[in-house]
Amino acid sequence: MKKETLLLLTLALAVFAVITTELAIIGLLPQLARQLQVSPTEVGLLVSLYAVVVAVTGPFVTLLMSGWNKKRVLLSIMLIFVVSNLFNAYTDSYSTMLIFRVVPALVHAVFFAVALVVAVNSVSAEKRAGATAKVFAGVAVGLVLGVPFSAFMADHVSLAAAFLFGAVTSGLAFVGILLLMPSLPTQKKMSFKSQLNILKQGSVWLSLSTVVVVFATMFSGYSFIAEYLEGVTGMNGTWVSAMLMAFGVFGFFGNFLFSAWLQKNAVRTTIIYPVLYIGIYVLVYLLGGSFSAMVLLTLLWGLLHSAGLVISQSWLMRDASEAPEFANSLYISFSNLGITLGASLAGWVIASLGTHNLVWSSIIFAALALLSIVAKLSLYGKGQASSAPALAH
Repeated sequence: MKKETLLLLTLALAVFAVITTELAIIGLLPQLARQLQVSPTEVGLLVSLYAVVVAVTGPFVTLLMSGWNKKRVLLSIMLIFVVSNLFNAYTDSYSTMLIFRVVPALVHAVFFAVALVVAVNSVSAEKRAGATAKVFAGVAVGLVLGVPFSAFMADHVSLAAAFLFGAVTSGLAFVGILLLMPSLPTQKKMSFKSQLNILKQGSVWLSLSTVVVVFATMFSGYSFIAEYLEGVTGMNGTWVSAMLMAFGVFGFFGNFLFSAWLQKNAVRTTIIYPVLYIGIYVLVYLLGGSFSAMVLLTLLWGLLHSAGLVISQSWLMRDASEAPEFANSLYISFSNLGITLGASLAGWVIASLGTHNLVWSSIIFAALALLSIVAKLSLYGKGQASSAPALAH
């Protein structure tokens, strides 16, 4: 196996460890509330505070670390995730656990910013979308395997074992990066001002708006998919669990399918993505009560879901390739904004209009994504939108 392939697999493992550390705690909240002797609201802060810290601090911390050796940055971050998981495994203090949720959150965006740059720079230009898909595959596997396995460990072994799983995977990623990644010192450090200059480009802001509404499209539906399958389709708990697993598996393959299409025609693939999402959501609304139809539609839904990661990231990087790490940190921050926006509107729709109407919030966001993409193409042309990202310095 080629060294570049092993490096990409190592980066995907690192993504898996980071996503598991971030999200697995959702399934551990009841046990944590009992162990830490805090209220549901307080223990819920362990989830929401992480996301807020990522969204607010990500670009600024990335700017501060932009001149550092990329290998040392990734090694330091994976070590932080190891240590944070170890502290969380053995502490009985709510304050300590809160601290060690904030610390990894501070470098979460930096990790993705650097890892994605390393991934695309490790392959030839025509393979960059595929390299990004391989790294993002760690997100899908984290959702499908990391999150439920952590909950399983907490239920059948101990709460500490769930956090130790995150520490072990982070440690393995640390070793892989240490052995496989070459030293990558910054050859010419960009000033903060030159990196911030990308924010003067209107096309970048349109790309960021696309990131927000694409993620809102994805998570306005996904955040409540279990409730929809149970309440509208009538699936029992076993079927819902099976469909969530299948959703993630198809999302894994969707990453690679859409990355291949991106390499063939980036503009056409980006335009068709929200159109396909609108079509799926309309069918889910019309056929939501049909058990057999929803089995198939959930698989297609999963195929589209994870592909939004590589499509929206690629769309942004075509305008901000001169400051790739800072742009990727903006991508992480604005994607978190989209997740929050999508889940919030979807929750309001369910409370006000009922679960069956959930998909209309997603359709609205998908339509806004299409509008943002078309607006960028109309104002700045296909030439800029379809140019390949430059190598990072």
